[in-house]
Amino acid sequence: MEDTAGIQMTPSPAIPCSRLTDNMIAQIAIVPLADDAPALSPEMLSRMATAAETVVDCMRELHECGSNLIVEALRGSQEFVEWEHYPPDDVRDPNTHAQFFFHAHAPAGRDHSDYAHFHTFMGAAGMPPGVVPVGSDNSRSAKDGAAMSHLVAISMTPTGMPERLFTTNRWVTAETWYRAPDVISMVDGFALGGAGPLDRWITSMLVLFRPQIERLLHERDAAVDRWHAAHTDCDVFEDRRLEITSSTDISLEAHIAWLDARLEGCT
Repeated sequence: MEDTAGIQMTPSPAIPCSRLTDNMIAQIAIVPLADDAPALSPEMLSRMATAAETVVDCMRELHECGSNLIVEALRGSQEFVEWEHYPPDDVRDPNTHAQFFFHAHAPAGRDHSDYAHFHTFMGAAGMPPGVVPVGSDNSRSAKDGAAMSHLVAISMTPTGMPERLFTTNRWVTAETWYRAPDVISMVDGFALGGAGPLDRWITSMLVLFRPQIERLLHERDAAVDRWHAAHTDCDVFEDRRLEITSSTDISLEAHIAWLDARLEGCT
């Protein structure tokens, strides 16, 4: 199995892997670079620029210590077991209720070249006033202290570089389902208060790639609506054939260059 910094990835055969079908792949939204994003305010561009500095600084800090983001996510673990959460109880900010964990799928069940990924969430207590789950959503309400909304996942390379953002169907993380505008408002409140480089990096990634995340969430809803229209006999949120609902490749270098050009255009 692949490993990073000496941590061996171990298969977990007890959990079945879920494969993408050709029909599923046809439904996935491939989201372009932020060029097609709505016009961004100078204030938003400034926030993104600050986030870019933090993202790069965190990665540089870890590199200078002989580490990287994956090693940091697995800190304290002797092995990297497929499907397990790292850390075991997730990272949960007690003030903002932002949450994340890191894990990997079995190689046969990985989409694209995904080595492992971070899943990010907002807990119910951190959601803005007025957000409402879709329908009953289907098992929990926002009043349930265990309820959470999945925001976006960040796919990583074995060397600790972010390479893709994606969203998932409800069953994948057992989240409470909210429509895209509500989830976007949660993204804006995502913040991890930890002083470590990993917490600061994830918080800043959700600001730096805010235009892509917004587009991904709208495309997620469109993909679910298309699937529901084509499979009216199934509960779309529990249909295991629909796993990844939108996806985009990312490049830190290219995105920061794009951001620099936007900022120059504002001066």
